[in-house]
Amino acid sequence: MSETIKIRKGLNINLKGKAEKIFVKADKAELFAVKPTDFYGLVPKLTVKLDDTVKAGSELFYDKYKPQIKFTAPVSGKIQLINRGERRRILEVVISPDEEIEYESFKQADPATISRNEVIQNLLDSGLWPTLRQRPYNIIANPEDTPKAIFISAFDTAPLAPDYDFVVKGKEQEFQYGVNALIKLSGGKVHLNVNSEYPPSNVFSQAQGVQINKFKGPHPVGNVGTQIHYIDPVNKGEVVWTISPQDVILIGRLFLKGKYDASRIVALTGSEVLKPKYYKTIGGSCIRSITKENVKEGELRFISGNVLTGTKVYQNGFLGFYDSQITVIPEGNFHEFMGWLSPGFKKYSFYRSFFSWMNPEKEYTINTNLHGGKRALMITGSFERVFPMDIYPMQLLKAIIIEDIDLMEKLGIYEVAEEDFALCEFIDTSKTDIQSIVRKGLDLMIKEMG
Repeated sequence: MSETIKIRKGLNINLKGKAEKIFVKADKAELFAVKPTDFYGLVPKLTVKLDDTVKAGSELFYDKYKPQIKFTAPVSGKIQLINRGERRRILEVVISPDEEIEYESFKQADPATISRNEVIQNLLDSGLWPTLRQRPYNIIANPEDTPKAIFISAFDTAPLAPDYDFVVKGKEQEFQYGVNALIKLSGGKVHLNVNSEYPPSNVFSQAQGVQINKFKGPHPVGNVGTQIHYIDPVNKGEVVWTISPQDVILIGRLFLKGKYDASRIVALTGSEVLKPKYYKTIGGSCIRSITKENVKEGELRFISGNVLTGTKVYQNGFLGFYDSQITVIPEGNFHEFMGWLSPGFKKYSFYRSFFSWMNPEKEYTINTNLHGGKRALMITGSFERVFPMDIYPMQLLKAIIIEDIDLMEKLGIYEVAEEDFALCEFIDTSKTDIQSIVRKGLDLMIKEMG
């Protein structure tokens, strides 16, 4: 192992509702969905229609501009709904599942024994290619590229994030097969990044063919973007790929069994969950199968993902393609008596506005209340306290807002993604949608740079 890379800037947010390390099999979901909105830059073209029958691994739609990238069904069944939004934009392809899942057949082999093109084709055919994302731009990787490296973050430091060492337990063979596939795809090293503060799982520590890097520090040390910045930064014209540990296992399972088995572990977390636990489910499942009878009464916010970067869903909504966590917190649709004038012993505050800062180990219940209206973006110097990259976050945001391409390049736009600015958005006194601004900047770069 390499020497430990220590990150000092950042912020750990202690919230109530951490998942107890118990596996529970979720009730069978009544519906499953694949959502084109989970994939930035995708223009989907449907290959199915209502009432069509599909198997797990059957194509549902493909990318209009890269037709070889397919998106497939996580279960077998019948196409029940195709939900559309404005201008007939496809939002969800909803499947009513069969009692027993039937699978499409794909190539079954150890990736180490077949060619790179065969690995790529098997991932494209099965619909697992979208598990690979690229920097710059944080979009689906281009199968025609050869990345200079591939990065796997084996831990997550976001609030209430799942413990990947627990999630991958007993999956040594699937993980190694997935790593073997990544080795074939990479033009350089496959980096497996672990938390130095505790011994990693055998699944990670015994993985062959990877470079294991140790990290230590507060969130966002678990973000793959932070890790890339300190190991092998992305410069103009370079490409690196990223993937999560559970998706590595999905790829390994594909080559091991010759089928798209979308089974995954999801952590149900948050202060409004009665018994936070880990659930065995299938990707794209309706979250009601996990949350029913296990959340408190009241007006709640359901999030696919964590509180900083997750997506709002309804209780009958669906798990996101890249998510291994569901968070439930209170909505904040109310006015507070006295507001910031109260002592705030139970309120979290980054700026020490309340006496709660005197108890740093306390766990907090937070809601979605903005605690004030939006206002002009102010220069306070606070962003630099939680942004660990050697990049000026405020200056980069300003360059994005004025759409100065050259300045964006100089300030590091190729290295960042929305999640890297999540803490800046959290502590921002101006209530600015900073992650949306970063996404617009990335989309502008894609448009201008081709």
